[in-house]
Amino acid sequence: MIQTQVKNIIKEPRITLVGAGPGDAELISLKGVRILKSADVVLYDALVNSELLDFAPESAIKVYVGKRSGDHSYSQEAVNKLMIDYALNYGHVVRLKGGDPFVFGRGFEELEMAASYSIQTEVVPGISSSISVPALQGIPVTHRGVSESFWVVTGTTSSGEISKDLYTAAKTDATIVVLMGVKKLKEIAEIFVAEGKSRLPAAVIQNGSMENEKVVVATAATIYETAQDHKIDSPALIIFGEVVGLHSKFQPIKAFYELSEQE
Repeated sequence: MIQTQVKNIIKEPRITLVGAGPGDAELISLKGVRILKSADVVLYDALVNSELLDFAPESAIKVYVGKRSGDHSYSQEAVNKLMIDYALNYGHVVRLKGGDPFVFGRGFEELEMAASYSIQTEVVPGISSSISVPALQGIPVTHRGVSESFWVVTGTTSSGEISKDLYTAAKTDATIVVLMGVKKLKEIAEIFVAEGKSRLPAAVIQNGSMENEKVVVATAATIYETAQDHKIDSPALIIFGEVVGLHSKFQPIKAFYELSEQE
């Protein structure tokens, strides 16, 4: 094992990937907090609540590395290099990532990089926004008699195109949660409309779990215009599915359609 000497203290390099949860600082795990308290260096993403940095020792180096839609302060390759350099020179690096490190967090790539340097690693799972943010709004991703499964799909691929999985998902009766897709909301909604699901309940939640959270509820046919009217922007996730119809904000929409059918 490679060893590093800092201030006459021998420290073995190690890297811990910690999921910070969806945004609310209280939604990190107890283990995540304990790990942060032992950090020599914290590399944190844009979606991480800055309050969590207070759990790290005052002496710990804290480095913002960006990593959100529209904010690529550091490429993944640069983050990997920083992570390794800090581990070799300072000891314990905590890679603090929004949500869960393995849900569109590229966490496994970071583990592979650490392994290539024979650096000890550990993973502390986080609460993924894909299930927690809908839940906090009273939207279950599954519900007996309504939805038997759920998909979590990226809105855009690394090439900037809409994921092909969305076209397949739109054909199912599952709840579809779309991450990193608000910039392509219009095109994504049109996929569901093209499948004859123009009245399918849909929601967009911005800054989920945070004090500045914004929620809009509509149908697949109107969700884009509704989000535009309310100036919804990233970070936000999109939910398509009958479970959204359980939200209180959808009840007037449901009543409108029922009345229209009676006339």
